[in-house]
Amino acid sequence: MPVRSGMTSHPAVLMLCLAALPAQASMLALEGDARDPDDGRLLYREIHLIRGDGDRPTERLVLYRCANGVAFARKRVDYRQSALAPAFELEDARGYREGLRREGGRTLVWSGRDAPKPLAATKTPLVADAGFDEFLRQRWPQLTAGRPQPLSFAIPAFGRSLPFKVRSAGTRGSDGDRVHRFELRLEGLLGVVASSIRVEYGADDQRLRRFIGPTNIRDARGGQIEARIDFPQAPRPVDAQRWQAAAAQPLADCAPGG
Repeated sequence: MPVRSGMTSHPAVLMLCLAALPAQASMLALEGDARDPDDGRLLYREIHLIRGDGDRPTERLVLYRCANGVAFARKRVDYRQSALAPAFELEDARGYREGLRREGGRTLVWSGRDAPKPLAATKTPLVADAGFDEFLRQRWPQLTAGRPQPLSFAIPAFGRSLPFKVRSAGTRGSDGDRVHRFELRLEGLLGVVASSIRVEYGADDQRLRRFIGPTNIRDARGGQIEARIDFPQAPRPVDAQRWQAAAAQPLADCAPGG
């Protein structure tokens, strides 16, 4: 759920992710390994391509590959109308789709074959997919000062947004390699039984290093895969041909973790 990046449609994909953009860069590439949180088995890989305007992201293209290298899903994210709740669409070769778009002044979400549903207005900031990364950076001073921040996260699979709260979970590491840890949890009774999302960001560069929680990638039974996604390397500049190649990459059926 999930990066100038994510979470994905679930607060996961936060996840995604995922990285601060240097002012001079026009396109950056970022890679993450999604592993089973219990046994460390590689489930799939994420390749993020991020277009930027100055120090803010404008578009993101994510290609998902099984451990054997087969590309099975692709996600397009468009931040131009909203940094916190960007439009996005996820396409999985195994038949699953979900996304968010704006139409006629309304914000619509959909998943699978369901018709798009309009989201109700929210009292707290609306956040979607990789927009969680932007929300966290905007609220960095408050969060690192120990003040939890509420948000409404758009979840296409539910056809609605749900109330969450993100809070600091402390720091780890030593000087020069410290990370801030944050937790995103549903408010109310649902928060008692639902999985939380945990993320770690570099204390100095505010770059996502690790995501742990439910993702927007599905298993063979259609359930959300829970994963630990590590982003060990900083994003690197790439040329426009990488975007074109990722956008044109044929998708094929494969089993993440298989």
